[in-house]
Amino acid sequence: MRCSSPTASRAAPRPSSSRAARACTSRRSSPSGSSAAPAASPQYAPKRARETGRVTATDPARIPEIAAGVRRAFDSGRTRPIAWRLRQLAALEAMLVEREHELAAALHDDLGKSAAEAFVTELSVVRAEAATARRRLRRWLRPRPVRTGLALAPARAWTRYEPLGAVLIIGPWNYPVQLLLAPLVGALAAGDAAVLKPSELAPVTSALLAELLPNHLDREAIAVVEGGAAETQALLAQRWDRIFYTGGGRVARIVARAAAEHLTPTTLELGGKSPVYVDEGVDLAVAARRIAWGKFTNAGQTCVAPDYVLVAPGARDRLVRELGAAIAELYGPDPLESPDYGRIVSRDHFDRLSALLGDGRIAVGGTSDPEGLRLAPTVLVDVDPASPVMQEEIFGPILPVLVTPGPREAIAFVRARPKPLALYTFTGSRRVRRAFARSTSSGALVHGMTLAHLAIGELPFGGVGESGMGAYHGEASLRTFSHERAEAAKPLRPDTLALVYPPIGRAVMRLLRRLLP
Repeated sequence: MRCSSPTASRAAPRPSSSRAARACTSRRSSPSGSSAAPAASPQYAPKRARETGRVTATDPARIPEIAAGVRRAFDSGRTRPIAWRLRQLAALEAMLVEREHELAAALHDDLGKSAAEAFVTELSVVRAEAATARRRLRRWLRPRPVRTGLALAPARAWTRYEPLGAVLIIGPWNYPVQLLLAPLVGALAAGDAAVLKPSELAPVTSALLAELLPNHLDREAIAVVEGGAAETQALLAQRWDRIFYTGGGRVARIVARAAAEHLTPTTLELGGKSPVYVDEGVDLAVAARRIAWGKFTNAGQTCVAPDYVLVAPGARDRLVRELGAAIAELYGPDPLESPDYGRIVSRDHFDRLSALLGDGRIAVGGTSDPEGLRLAPTVLVDVDPASPVMQEEIFGPILPVLVTPGPREAIAFVRARPKPLALYTFTGSRRVRRAFARSTSSGALVHGMTLAHLAIGELPFGGVGESGMGAYHGEASLRTFSHERAEAAKPLRPDTLALVYPPIGRAVMRLLRRLLP
């Protein structure tokens, strides 16, 4: 997912917020039953982050010991019991419930998210992931029998999930709670120890998570490191059993190179330009509302947001009108004044997006508030496919609408570009849906809606090609953070393996030809 870069330049100081998050003061004993002393006063106070717009970085010199500490916790065996995993998942759920207001306020400070958007797109998602893992963990962890065949009879074979060890989770800024803690659910379910690196571009949320997590989870097995490029590089220099990174392709390559030093498996959740195809015969009002909601939630800063629309020539103008109506319905006549509409994360990001407005004719929106880092939902038409807005992932509230003669040409257009994280279609034709399914490749193919497929917890979420490597959510998260170990057993008597011990005579060979493939 091209959600952020942990080594990006720090954000400009945040515009003043009318809503301040309260600093957490709760100190609770470790849910693991550890006798460790309560955490000291937090070094990375949310209040300081709110005032300065910056995190207080962890000393890079401490990072090797932090990594070694969580590995010692894993090696001690404390994270392996199912009871420990269930306690940690329950504690994470409790934290999200008890601290909902502080977390929502931090998200508002960092990104201008409303409390409703914070709940729907961040907090409830992680709570649902944790609740599902708690309910189904014992079933997921059952050994899975595998047929052995007559040649080895009597024998048994099975697979079972075992924890990987100590894992590193690097989160992005655009959904700084969901995209850091949802992977953590998988690590906890798998029985791993973990170090989490929140994004420094969401400093208030980062500081709050650095304070909350050690007070709710097993602080010997779960640690948080704050900071930017230097701290990320120090983390990547350590030995991990998996690195889970959500962000942009440039930093993903840095992560992959660092992981190669230790042959560390990686999960890379990246992004790309997720297209939307709209057929002429569909209900354009409904399609426009669903496209607008998926695109402009979080001010377009969503890795699976629609990046551009391909529509039949006769439907373009009607679709653009419906998009304008949908935007007004969602955010009012002036979205820049809407409490339900977020802001752009940083000055650099705002300036980059503003420059893209010249790559087409503005049909809807186009207004902005540079001081508040707010850019209104914008629809562009008459866009050159070779222009920058069509060459880079937009990752903001700008939606190009391009004309395409039909589904065949739309498929060719999509296939000529890197594989996206999501591909959306609005069509009443099963034939067209089948054509997209057979002729394109993407992390997800979704018909008739945008974004909402992420609410289907049992669907694996991940990219393909340049949009990512690996998947998570539901049982896929457990698989990602586990090793599926092969196990087999055979009694010593009768010793049927003697059939294959040399020398092998003709009669035995005839029997083996019948038993073996």
